[in-house]
Formats: sequence, C-alpha cells, structure tokens
Amino acid sequence: MNIQWYPGHMTKTKRLIKENLNLVDIVIEILDSRVPNSSRNPDVDEMIGNKPRLMVLNKSDLSDPIINKQWEEYFGKKNIDNIFINSITGKGIDKTIKSLELIMKEKMDRLAKRGRKHKPIRCMIIGIPNVGKSTFINKIAGKSSAKTGNKPGVTKGKQWIRLNEKVELLDTPGILWPKFEDADVGLKLAWIGSIKDEILDQEELAFQFLEFLKENYPELLIKRYKLQTIKKETIDILKDITINRGFIVKGGEPDYLRTSEMLLDEFRKSKIGKISLEKP
Repeated sequence: MNIQWYPGHMTKTKRLIKENLNLVDIVIEILDSRVPNSSRNPDVDEMIGNKPRLMVLNKSDLSDPIINKQWEEYFGKKNIDNIFINSITGKGIDKTIKSLELIMKEKMDRLAKRGRKHKPIRCMIIGIPNVGKSTFINKIAGKSSAKTGNKPGVTKGKQWIRLNEKVELLDTPGILWPKFEDADVGLKLAWIGSIKDEILDQEELAFQFLEFLKENYPELLIKRYKLQTIKKETIDILKDITINRGFIVKGGEPDYLRTSEMLLDEFRKSKIGKISLEKP
C-alpha cells in the first residue's frame, strides 16, 4: 500500500514553526507511544536545531507496558529527556512541568541573575496529526484551551496558552512530511489513525494489521475474537473473526469490509489489548 498524504496547511505549519522558533525556550514533541519512531517527523530535527526538547510519549495506556519500558531505557541511553503520559486520564502530566523546569533551570537561573526573575518558560508544542496534542494541552492547562477532535488535522493555526506563572505554550497544527521514505511508516500511521481513513483501502489496511497481530500478539487475537487457534493463512483468520462476529451480507457472504473497519476501530480504542507497533 503506497500511502501519501500532505494537506496544504502542513506546508504552512512548517513555515510557522521556523518563524516562531525564536520565541520559545524549549520544544515539546508529542509522540504516540505505540509508534515512537514512526510518529516522529524527521523534518523536526532540522527545523528546531539545537533548541532544548522534551519528548512526550502520549497514549501510553494503549501501548505495551513492557515495550514502553524498553523505549524509556533506549531514549535515556541517548540522553533524550522523555516521559510517558496518558493525556485523557492525566497520568504523567504532572511530570511535564517538573521536567520542563529541570531542563530549563540553568537558563532560568542565568536570567534571574540578570534581573529577569519572573520570565515564564515558553514552549512550542509540535507533533504529527492525531497524537493527542490538543488533549495533552487541555489536560495540562486544566481547561479546554485547545480544540480537540478524533480526526487528524483539527488544529489549524497557532495559539498561545498560559499554564501558570511559570510556563506558556505555543500550540501548532500537526505536521507530516510530504513523502514516506519507508512504506512501513505510512502503514503504521494509518493504523493509529494519523492519516484520514477516507483516503485509504480499509480492507487492505486491516488485512496487513491482522498479519502484524498474528506474528506479534496472537494470544490477544485468540482472546478478543474467540478463535480456536491462529490459522496459518491470514485470510482464514479474517474469515473466522467475521463469522464469529456475525458480519454476513445477503447471500451468506462474509462482510470483510465491516470486519476490517471493526478491527482498526477496536485497535485504536485498545479493545484488543495493549499493543505496540514498534520496538527500539
């Protein structure tokens, strides 16, 4: 599946980030903990340069806790400041402010010595569509400061949000890159919903996702869809799930499209289980 998607407003966002980078002290990069590599925009490193950064891995409640720990250790060895959070419940949110203050302490101390004691830490929020940026901002701000939605591309312009007397946030729309050099990256982003479903072949997308589950999380498939065993051919697994769910069209044929849509929806809602699509 050759996945390409690059709405026009994303080009504008890249320009916006570059133009406003000098207004902030640190960049908060929001990633999806299920796909820490694939949800990182490779353009970001070049755009922000040596600007301090805090990596926030969101949706940690949806990803495999064992693999979360592996990623935490991986980034730690690379001296990358990172925290795992759940923006919906607020788990890990309190660590964000503390981490920002710790990372910026040296600079803030220097400014205080020059008489600028009450200057807030200004942060830029960046991340690809649908990683939960707006939900993160609303939770950390304690109010609905940013518009949220379950469709990629909800945030369309920049806005400043004051968290407290110490921290201000500059929100930006989600950005993708114009071409996925690795087809696997596009596939994983499509699975988590960072690319609009309307432009994708849902049956092919779900079929490949089912192949991933068969290889990596067979026990979750068996438990969720009441399978007797994991059959060798993926199409046979898909057929068993379809029949078990009663998704039959006129003439007694299996409704594979309905099953495909259901599989992706249940993965995104963590109904199948806690699943990570990438390991360090």
